[in-house]
Amino acid sequence: MDCLRLHKNRANKDPLFLTGVTFPSEYPDSQDSLVKLTVYDAKNKSQESSSFLGSTTFSIGDLLRAKDGRLTLSLRSADGVCPAGTVVVSRLKMGEVEEADHIATDSSSQKCPLVCEPADQSCIDREDYALTGPVFRNPVCKVYRFQTVDSKWMLVREQMEECTLSFTIPKQLLSLYIQEDRSRLQDLEELGELSPHWDNLRKEVVMRYGGIIGSYQETLAELEKISGSFKPSCCKAQKSLEFIPINLHTQRMRVTCPQRTDALYDIITVGAPAAHFQGFKCGGLQRLLSRYEAEKKSFSTAYQCIYYSPQHTAKAQEVLSTVSLLQPLITSLADQLLQAALEHSSSGLKDALKSLSDKTEQFVHTLKDELVKSALLALHAARPGYVSKSQKQTPVLCHQQSQGGDLNHSPVQGLPGHSPATPDTESPVACNNVKGGDGGSLKHQDSIPHHKEYDEEEWDRVWANVAKCLNCVIAMVDKLLEGDNSKPEPAPEQQLADVITSHNPGDWREQLSPLVTRLKECVLEVVEKAKRAMTFVLLQEAVCSIPQGLHLQQRRDVVFSQALAALACGFVMRLYAGLQDKDFLRQLHLVGLVAQFESLLSTYSEEIGMLEDMEIGISDLQRVTFKITEAKADDLSDLQPSVCGRRDHFTVEVPLPQVIFQTLPEEIKEGRPLRVFPVLFNVGINEQQTIAERFGDISLQERINQKNFEILEAYYKTLREKVPLECLPCFQTQTDIKELLETLGQNVITKKRKNVEILWIAGTICRRLNGIRFTSCKSAKDRTSMSVTLEQCALLRDEHQLSKDFFVRALDCMRSRLSQGDVGHWEDPEAGAVTENKPASRHFYPIALLLVSSHLLVVWLILSLVFLLAKYQ
Repeated sequence: MDCLRLHKNRANKDPLFLTGVTFPSEYPDSQDSLVKLTVYDAKNKSQESSSFLGSTTFSIGDLLRAKDGRLTLSLRSADGVCPAGTVVVSRLKMGEVEEADHIATDSSSQKCPLVCEPADQSCIDREDYALTGPVFRNPVCKVYRFQTVDSKWMLVREQMEECTLSFTIPKQLLSLYIQEDRSRLQDLEELGELSPHWDNLRKEVVMRYGGIIGSYQETLAELEKISGSFKPSCCKAQKSLEFIPINLHTQRMRVTCPQRTDALYDIITVGAPAAHFQGFKCGGLQRLLSRYEAEKKSFSTAYQCIYYSPQHTAKAQEVLSTVSLLQPLITSLADQLLQAALEHSSSGLKDALKSLSDKTEQFVHTLKDELVKSALLALHAARPGYVSKSQKQTPVLCHQQSQGGDLNHSPVQGLPGHSPATPDTESPVACNNVKGGDGGSLKHQDSIPHHKEYDEEEWDRVWANVAKCLNCVIAMVDKLLEGDNSKPEPAPEQQLADVITSHNPGDWREQLSPLVTRLKECVLEVVEKAKRAMTFVLLQEAVCSIPQGLHLQQRRDVVFSQALAALACGFVMRLYAGLQDKDFLRQLHLVGLVAQFESLLSTYSEEIGMLEDMEIGISDLQRVTFKITEAKADDLSDLQPSVCGRRDHFTVEVPLPQVIFQTLPEEIKEGRPLRVFPVLFNVGINEQQTIAERFGDISLQERINQKNFEILEAYYKTLREKVPLECLPCFQTQTDIKELLETLGQNVITKKRKNVEILWIAGTICRRLNGIRFTSCKSAKDRTSMSVTLEQCALLRDEHQLSKDFFVRALDCMRSRLSQGDVGHWEDPEAGAVTENKPASRHFYPIALLLVSSHLLVVWLILSLVFLLAKYQ
C-alpha cells in the first residue's frame, strides 16, 4: 500500500522526515506486512505540483530483524530499474529515547529516518484502552523526535481521536427534550377547565409544542441512521445534523524525555457551538434574547396575559423540577422509615428519620415562595366561573367597598414583573367567559379583580401541614425510642402522637403508619397545587413567547447540545487521565474543574452571531453536573456516558469499571455531583478581525473576556480555600497562579489589538488548575490547528527544553500537510492557510503583516473613492 508521501526539501541537504505509520484495524499488521514508501519532489507546494522520484518496499519482519533497528533501502524509478537515491527507515519504541547524531549524507543520495509505529502496539496505550475504547475511536498517531537544549533527544507523539459522544450526547438530549415537552403538554392538560380566552391560548401553545416535538423526533430518527463519530465542517449547515458539534476531536501530546517521567498534554478541538442551519442574519442568541426580553411585555399585553420576568420563569421551572424530584424521594424515605419500624431497628429508624426530615424540610422551603401563592390566585381567576360569580354582585364599586375602599387592591399586584395596578374604577371588569376576540372586555392582568370566595390563606395552610405532619412523625419516633420514660407536657403535635401510641403500645409500624400516610397525602396535595400553579406561570411564558420565544428555545437547544457534547468529551478525557492522581480526585469532588474554551472567532460579519451563540451555549453549561457511577458490567458498551435531567439542570453520568470505581474517594463513590466551571475567552486573529478593530465594534469580545475573567478568578479563590495549592500540578515555569491571574486581568482591560496574550495566559492558568482545555474557531480547522500546534511547541520549549533551533522546525513539522491531512481536498474557505506560516513567537500571525495589510486596505478604500469621484464629475 502507498502509505507515505514525502516532500524533498531543496533548502536542506540533510532532511529528516519523522512520522508514524498506522495500520488500519481491518488490515492487522504482521511480520509479513509490506510497507511501500513513495518519494516525491515537491516543486510548488501551494499548487500541489510534484514529480515522482522513486519508491521502495520493505516488510515489518525485515525492519524488526535489521541490525540497530535500521534499514537502508534504495529508491527505484517508475520502471523499477534506475536507482533514485537511498532512504533509511528506523524503528523506535515509545518510552525509549535514542541518543542520535545527525545522519551524514551526501547530496546525491538523500537519507531520511522514519519512525515506523504500528497502531496496535504503541500508538494506542494498552493500559488505557479499556477505558477509552467506548468513547474515543479512530486514532491518528504521529511521532516526532526533537533535540533539547542539552543536545539530548525527546520523543513526541501526537494522537488525535474522534469521540463517539459527538452523536450519543445529542441523541440523548433530543430524547430528553421530547420527554420534557410531552410532560409539559400533559401538565397543561391537567390544569383543568379554563375560561375560553385562556383555553384558546392553551390550545395554541399545545399546537406549537407539538410542532417542536415532531421536528425533534424527525431529527432523532435521522441521527439514528448515522453510524459516524464526527461531523465534518462541510455539513455544518445541514438541518439533520444541527445538534451535532463540528469536528469534535481530542488531541493528546505525549512527551518522553531523558531522566523525566512522561508528560501528557490534552486539548479538545471543536467548531464554535452555533446554530449554523438557522443562520446569523439577525444575530446570535445573546442579541436575540436581549431583544426578545425587551419586547415580551408588549407581547403579554397583546395576548392579554400576565408578564413574568425571566428570573421568575426560571424560579417556576426550578420549583417544578424540585418538587418532581423530592416527592418520590420523600415517599421512598417514608417507606424506609416504616420498614425500619417493622424490624424494630433503632439505628435504622434514626437514619431513615434524619433523611426524611432533611428532604421534607427542603421540600417545604422550596414551596415557601410568594410566586406559588400569587400564581395560584391568578389560576383561580382564570377559571370559567370566576367573573360570573362576581358579576352577580354587579357594580365594581360595591366590590371595592366590600374590600374596605382600597381602590388599588388587586390580588395579582404582587406578581413578579407586575406593574402597579390602576384603580378599579378606571378599568372594566375582566370577563373570563368571553373569547379573546371580544373587543376589549378582557384587559391586562391589572384588571383581574379579587374573588371573594377564594381563600388566600389556603396555600399557607396546605404547605404548613407538611411541616406539622413531619413534626408528628418525629415526635412519634422519639417516643418509640424513649419507651415509657417520663417526659414533659407534649406540644399539640405530640399530643396527637401520644393518642396514637396509647392505642398500639407494642407495634412500632402500626403506630407510625397513620402519621406517615398523612405526611405522604399532604405532600401529594402540595405537589398537585404547586404543579398547577407553576404550569400556569409557564403557560403565560409560552403564550408571550409565541412564536419568537419558542424559536429561540429551539436555537438554544441546538447550541447547548453542541456545547455539552464537547464538555462531556473533555470531562471524560480528563477523568481517564487523572484516575491515579489522588490530588486531582480530591479537587474534583471538593471544588470541581474549570473548563476553558478558547475562541478565535472574529467580531465581524456572521462570526459575531456565532460568538453570541457560543457565549450563551457555554454559559448554559453551568447547569450541568457530572456523576461517576459503577458500570453494571465490564463490557465496554456499558462504559458509555449518559445524560438525564431537564433543561434547567442536566446530569452526565460517567460509568467506570468496578475495579477502578472501587479505588475512587468515598465522596465520589457516593454519587456527589461534580461541578464544572465553564469560561470563555475570545480573541479574533484573522483579517476580518483587523477590519472589526479599525472600523467595527469589539465590545462583545471585551465584555465576554471581562465577565469570564471574573468567573475564573472566583474559581481560583474557592479552590485556594478548599484545596492546598501543593496538590496542583507542577510545571517548569514557576510563575505563581495569582500573578498569572493579575497579568490576565490587566490584559483583559488593556486596549490592544489582537491581544493573543489573553488566550495564552488563560490557557496556562487552566493547565495549572488541572482544567480542561478547548480550542475553537468557525470549523475547528485552520485557525484551531495553528493555535494547537503553536501551544504544543511552546510547551515543548518551556517545559521540556526544546532547542531554539528546533522550534520553528517542530512547528513546521506539526503544521505540515502530512500531519494535518490533505489540506488540498478541504472545501472550506479557510483552507490553505496553514502550510506557509512559520511564526517565531507566540503570536499566530506576524503582527507586521497584519498592520501592513490593514493600511493597504485603507489606501485601497481612499483610492477607490477618488476614482469614483473623478469618474462621475
